[in-house]
Amino acid sequence: MPEPRRLRGHKATATCCISSRDRPGLIASSGEDGCICWFDMRCKDVVFILDVGNDPISSLCFKPGNEDVIHVSMGSEVKMFDVKLAASWKCLQIYNYNKEEINQIACNSRSSFLAAGDDGGDVKIIDINQHCLYKTLRAGHLSICSSVQFLPWRAWEAITGGFDSKLVMWDFSKGRPYKILDFGAPDPNCGVSTGQSLNPAFVHAIAVPEVDIADRLGKVCALARGDGVVDIIDIESERETVRSKTRSKPQKRSQARAGGNTLCADSEAQDLNGRKKMQLDYSLGGHTAAASCVAFSMFGEKGKLIVSGGNDKMVKIWDWSRYFNADQTNSNGDLMHLNINLNRK
Repeated sequence: MPEPRRLRGHKATATCCISSRDRPGLIASSGEDGCICWFDMRCKDVVFILDVGNDPISSLCFKPGNEDVIHVSMGSEVKMFDVKLAASWKCLQIYNYNKEEINQIACNSRSSFLAAGDDGGDVKIIDINQHCLYKTLRAGHLSICSSVQFLPWRAWEAITGGFDSKLVMWDFSKGRPYKILDFGAPDPNCGVSTGQSLNPAFVHAIAVPEVDIADRLGKVCALARGDGVVDIIDIESERETVRSKTRSKPQKRSQARAGGNTLCADSEAQDLNGRKKMQLDYSLGGHTAAASCVAFSMFGEKGKLIVSGGNDKMVKIWDWSRYFNADQTNSNGDLMHLNINLNRK
């Protein structure tokens, strides 16, 4: 395998990196130096560097449908820029609704709302057409909200992850959660923890597939956890459990498990409601330290692979799609697609 290409431009730690969906090969990165670096993979060097302030930049996101517009989070503010005006680099809009430092921002697929999760556990939903605060999502997290994503196949729903080891599913039009998954609690499908015993299962990052990928491979989300596990959660199955509980009282579960083939850390956990959850951990060749980032592949067959990075200096590429495909057989050796050692976190 050829050596990974290193993109150089920042004078301090790089904090965020995003790739264009409309223009393959275009990459934007941010850093603690308060700069945004613009890379074109067809070029040898950085295309241009945009100095947007003295404060570290924690997160970036493109505006879907117009990727010349980019949103930037710095401290407790979100700023909007147009890269076509890079010569003057005038800020088009500033949103300062968060009270604490923002960890991640995300824009929904219709470019109508922007979400910003902060250190206080709050998530601000901002109407970027009317330039006003739409909703504040609170009481979902007990501590830092580290990650946030909209569900592109459900116009009024979002998911957030936090350092309380929880994944929260929100109806943001109502401003309240409809499901909370606690990864710090014992796994009911498995008698032992699937993660690293010394590291808490903080949710460091969340990824959701685009609509075309979700329609083809499944409406899921991927989570990078502090205990090194990468989780794949079937969002629609989780929603169905909520609807089932509201329609009828839960029936007493049988003590016996059907099938006799309970797979926990190895591959796929399935409860009596038929819900699927895949856990990719160190027993499968996964991360041996905290998994810090995760994304669905935008190359080849889009979404077929999941890419995760960790504090073990490794990038793991997983072929997850076979476990949500009834035609595929379950083979643990087929999950790990590629290992890349970067020698740095």
